[in-house]
Amino acid sequence: MPVYQSTTLQQRIEIWERAQHDETDAQIATALGLRPVTVRKWRRRAKRQGRSGLASVMGRPAKGVLSHFPPVVGQVLRELRQSHPGWGPKTLRLECPHDLQLDGQPLPSPARIAAFLKAEKLTRRYERHTTLSQPPAPLLNAPHLEWELDAQGVRYVMGAGKVSVINLGDPYSHVRTGSQACVGKSKADTADYQLALRRAFLRYGLPQGLSLDHDSAFFDNTSASPYPSQLHLWLIALGISVRFIDVARPTQHGFIERTHQILDAQTLRGREFDDASAVQPALDQRLDFLNCDYPSRTLRARAPLTAFPEANHSGRSYRLEAEEALLDLQRVYAYLSQQRWFRHVTAAGQFTLGTCRYGLGKTWGNQTIEIHFDPVTQEILCSSADGQETQRLPAQGLSKKELRGELDMTKFLHYQYAFPWSVEDCRRNLLCAEMSGTTL
Repeated sequence: MPVYQSTTLQQRIEIWERAQHDETDAQIATALGLRPVTVRKWRRRAKRQGRSGLASVMGRPAKGVLSHFPPVVGQVLRELRQSHPGWGPKTLRLECPHDLQLDGQPLPSPARIAAFLKAEKLTRRYERHTTLSQPPAPLLNAPHLEWELDAQGVRYVMGAGKVSVINLGDPYSHVRTGSQACVGKSKADTADYQLALRRAFLRYGLPQGLSLDHDSAFFDNTSASPYPSQLHLWLIALGISVRFIDVARPTQHGFIERTHQILDAQTLRGREFDDASAVQPALDQRLDFLNCDYPSRTLRARAPLTAFPEANHSGRSYRLEAEEALLDLQRVYAYLSQQRWFRHVTAAGQFTLGTCRYGLGKTWGNQTIEIHFDPVTQEILCSSADGQETQRLPAQGLSKKELRGELDMTKFLHYQYAFPWSVEDCRRNLLCAEMSGTTL
């Protein structure tokens, strides 16, 4: 008798979609890491029953998964799993012979133990990962085609306390386009990154693209089907392509990692500041020094802006007061329409997408749904596990105001600060300092 593998709804849908494109069972099995017999089962079921057949789950007769084994086997496995919830089927199989209750008893395979755990509802819910679509790495043959962005780990600085520094740079010209001090913080947040990027845009213009790692401010690390972050969608709305480097591959961000080391040595290491407000001016001064004066061995002992004077500006202008007009939500809608997500609906009929919570009603509870985005109506389309029911909900978090974040750009036109300055006022002050012809 063939042994079928446990599959997720997403895998079964993909089997069906690939079969409709005339892929063979063997090709689908190789692509999805499944056995051909498993692929054949679901392909045939989908052919007979359509999408509704994909909601079916493999089952065992009512007598139980381990019915051919003594009852004590199931009892011990249940106790071991409850005592050690992190132990998987392989670990449990290796630990069973050490239990005196199972001395001389036949033991199930890891696959049967996995089936037993599922039947007993002792498994952790798992969804296969989907990836966000992104552009390929560009051929860097001119300045500002793609910047690198990253935050250095927090460090303690004498006179300033905890400091985390966000650095930006153009790896082609070696121009460091920005360095933002996050004082008193262990980790930069979305507002910090937007501040750092806006200051860089004011000085050097908008780049064509930006490469990021998988920091939680950039990438949804909590879901198997990641939804774009606010920062990601804001950049897309500005017409900047976003590319993520591979997980745990800092070598793909070699330029910005070296920038961390250089700016730390030039500005922070072994230095004591009068107060926290002195850190940012020091970073700005050393940034100008590295770009305009410091000779680079890679650039034949020339400073970056001497070797590449055209890197002084990208040619794509950016102004704070015009940011709302620069944001094109159609770019966001087009990007979201390329994606799909899978979410587990709670018993109360709720699920989250990004930072937003949606409600479908209790009749949708305790199932995995498939979600698409409709760029015409700006709604998310939710499909039940069997594909027989759909429901549309207005998409949340996609307005220009929400994408722009904490700073209201209209207040830059006529704004008088009151003392003491708030955190938001301090951010505006840093941005205004980059605006030519502006005085406070």
